[in-house]
Amino acid sequence: MADPFPLSRWERRFDRAVEMVPYFCLGISTIISLTTPDRPGGTSLVTLGLVAVALAWLVSRTLLPGRWRNRPGVNAGYFAGVLATAALLALHDPVFTVYTVSGFFLAFLFAPSKWTFAAVAATSLVLYGTVLDWSQATVQLVLFHAAIVIVQTFSIGGGHIMAVKIDERQRRYRKALDDLEAAMKANADLHAQLTTQAHEAGVLDERQRMAREIHDTLAQGLTGIITQLQAAKRAGDVSDHVDLALSLARDSLSEARRSVQALRPRELETAHLPEALSAMARRWAEGSGVDLRFEVTGESVPLSPAIEVTLFRVAQEALTNVAKHARASRAGLTLSYAGDVVLLDIRDDGGGIGSGNGRGFGLNSMRQRVRGVGGILEIESVPGEGTAVSASVPALQAARK
Repeated sequence: MADPFPLSRWERRFDRAVEMVPYFCLGISTIISLTTPDRPGGTSLVTLGLVAVALAWLVSRTLLPGRWRNRPGVNAGYFAGVLATAALLALHDPVFTVYTVSGFFLAFLFAPSKWTFAAVAATSLVLYGTVLDWSQATVQLVLFHAAIVIVQTFSIGGGHIMAVKIDERQRRYRKALDDLEAAMKANADLHAQLTTQAHEAGVLDERQRMAREIHDTLAQGLTGIITQLQAAKRAGDVSDHVDLALSLARDSLSEARRSVQALRPRELETAHLPEALSAMARRWAEGSGVDLRFEVTGESVPLSPAIEVTLFRVAQEALTNVAKHARASRAGLTLSYAGDVVLLDIRDDGGGIGSGNGRGFGLNSMRQRVRGVGGILEIESVPGEGTAVSASVPALQAARK
């Protein structure tokens, strides 16, 4: 498993330097010991033999597999062996107390734990115990050395633990900074992606809006024009039909311009929804020849422009479908104000919606419009018995000026 807080380059170099301290101390002690004048004969061989044992013990740890080296039991055995060979060398020649000092560095292997203090205390005891002349020791001297051992234990051991704690905190800070930089980069990429998607969604929404507006204005107007021209072709007196067709053409052109400019339907510019629906229903009945009854129930209130446009377009599309497909003789349009919601119902006595006709563009357009303002559109149709379209939207009132 990867280390979540990897060491920096200088920390790795420092760890390698600490590992070399015992070798350095052993080498310096050996050189001083062997070059000291007036050495007793034969002691050099003993010195070299003990140094060889100490060196072999130091090297033994480097020969272990990497996964074994930092185990607590291995570190404890390694430290005990270094301290034992240091004690033997220091008893043989006090110069090797320099080598004993390396135990303070090796105590770092146990940090941060109580064993760090134990390792420092053991090193201090060996250090002073091997140089003290116990045959001439006094109580004051022993207490003096004991005090030094205690002070060294807490100062060096505490320093090791604090160093490890600070190092861990710094590594966490570095990890947090790396994570923050990665998160910021990911957020920047996500922002760019969302910006692109928002642009594409905006383009798609505008295309869908234009498609709905064209369907609800130009397509319906052209359908009415065609109907009037066909009626004029069949009738002897064509003037009335031609006049109505011209009127539809002018209205369709006006609505097309308003759609391009994203404006409200002309009927809603100077009137609220009930009046606009009444005018639209009257023109539709005249053009289609279907008997249409329009009524308003409840107390009417000015609604937000989005709600009024949605209900107006739904009524317009539903009535267009009645004229085009239903072959109805009668139809009803009801606008109901019912407290928190506004209901729009369109009914006819025509032939109903045939198989597959419930998923046309017009019906999908109505569903999208109603869903866009948080409403619900329901369509019920029985073949031969007519169709009922019902839209329920929130009664969001217009902002007061």
